[in-house]
This record gives sequence, structure tokens and C-alpha cells, in this order.
Amino acid sequence: MSDAKGGQRPIVIKKIKKGHGGHHGGAWKLAYADYVTAMMAFFLLMWLLAMASPQTKQGLAEYFRDPAKVSLTGGASTGDRTSLIPGGGESITREMGHGKKTDTRNKQKEAEQLQQLKLELEQMIKKDPQLQQFKDQFKVEITEEGLRVQIVDQEGRPMFGVASSRMESYASEAIRKIAQTINQMPNKISITGHTDALPYSGGLSGYSNWELSADRANAARQAVVAGGLEAGKVLRVVGVGSSIPYNREDPFDSANRRISIIIMNKESEDAVVHNAESGFRGAAAPEGRSERKSPARSQERH
Repeated sequence: MSDAKGGQRPIVIKKIKKGHGGHHGGAWKLAYADYVTAMMAFFLLMWLLAMASPQTKQGLAEYFRDPAKVSLTGGASTGDRTSLIPGGGESITREMGHGKKTDTRNKQKEAEQLQQLKLELEQMIKKDPQLQQFKDQFKVEITEEGLRVQIVDQEGRPMFGVASSRMESYASEAIRKIAQTINQMPNKISITGHTDALPYSGGLSGYSNWELSADRANAARQAVVAGGLEAGKVLRVVGVGSSIPYNREDPFDSANRRISIIIMNKESEDAVVHNAESGFRGAAAPEGRSERKSPARSQERH
């Protein structure tokens, strides 16, 4: 073929390559890699779920129901279970709840121990020949403060001499016998002395039933320590005169003259220590009653 000038025009041949080799490109490899990765993740998840405990599964379910709640609690699941994510730490909310449950369990355990001690003391009083003589004078009961053991006077069988803090030998022996049983518990002890409402006469000037009841309480302390109670377990020794009668109907009843030994529970012990440290006297008085201060004391006899 020639152009207008008579010269030869070059012939250009265009060859179009067909895409018969397109399957050898790289796009499909990326898609396949994504697919394999997803399948590995899926089977790994299935394996983890198969190995997980019911508590962990519950934690996962809680996360998907409310991710924000689980995140705020540090990844911890509910109840006594540990963190959903190992190493994720415990939540403050869980620790507070766990502390309350622990306190409840400790109180229940302590209450059971005090109840068991009550049964042991009752059996001891029934079986011991010397203590049998006091079976009607021993009053053992559970109170809000703990386990209370009271030894009350009987007509013709008093624990102390008339208008005296000198303990009769049989009363001292009875208290010593129960001391070792009481010592089984690590709890602190409170000892309270009581008198009846008979006016105190004679003796030192200003000495009243308040002083007498305190001296009798201290004599009881000496007896239980001599019987085997650790001296450090005695937390409080007080005298309350006739302010808390055993027989409210008859303030002159001999039963109002008594010694009260309380094996204190932890709550009562903490209250006494707190009040002592705070400088408040009488805020946690024995048997749930407030103590009367000395200016209001009346003159009583025994």
C-alpha cells in the first residue's frame, strides 16, 4: 500500500492476547488465605468452647448480652467465679460482694461453734458430780453478744460471803471447771458482776454495790484464769450493781446476785474495742444494756 507521495505505508498488526491464563493471578490467593484464616479461627473457637467450664461459658454469654457491664467490672464474671479473661484482674464490685459473703460465712461458722460450746457446757454440767450441784444455778444461753454463762445465787448456797467479794470454795471450783471448756474458743471474754437491790451498809465509806459487783466480777476473772483460761482473752470486767436484775419482778431475789461470763462473738468484740478506742464508755454494755456511771450509784448491800 502506498501513500499519496508514492511511498510505502507501514502495516501495523495488533494482536490481542486472550485471558486464558487468568486463573494463575494472585487475587484468588488472598481470598483463599482469608477463608483458611477464618476457618482456623472458627475451629479454634469451637475447641475453646468445648474445653471451657460452664462458668466461663456463662461469662461469655454475659459479655455478648451486655459488653459494657462486663467491661466496667474488669472482665470478671458474676458470683464467686474468677475473671473471664485470664490475667484480666478481679473487679472491685466482685471483691466487695465476695467480702460480704465471707463475713456471712464467718458469722455462721462462729454461731455454730458457740452453739456447739453451749451443748458441751450443758453436757459437762449434767455429767460432772461437782457441777451437778449447780445445775439449777448455771444458766447457759445464746444472746446477741455471744454465748452467756450465768451462775446465779440460791438461798442457802451463795457464791460469795455476805457483803463480800470473797468467793466460796465450791463456787470457785465450779468456775474453774468450766474455764478449760470455754478456753477452746479463741473469742474474747466479758465478765460482769451483779448484785440484788438490798442497800449496802457498813464497810468503807463510799463503797457500794457498784464497787462490790466489780470486785466480784474480778474475783470470777481470777477463778477462770486459774482454771486454765488464757488471761489475754479477758476483754472486759465490769460491775453493774443491781441495774440489770435477773428477776425483774423481784429486785431483792437472790438470783439477781450473779456472775455473767460472755464468750463474745466477733461483732460484739469489735464494738467494745471501737467504743473503748473512741472514748465512749458504756455504749456496748453487757447484755445489751447501757452501763450506769458512778455518780448515779445508789448505796446497796450485797
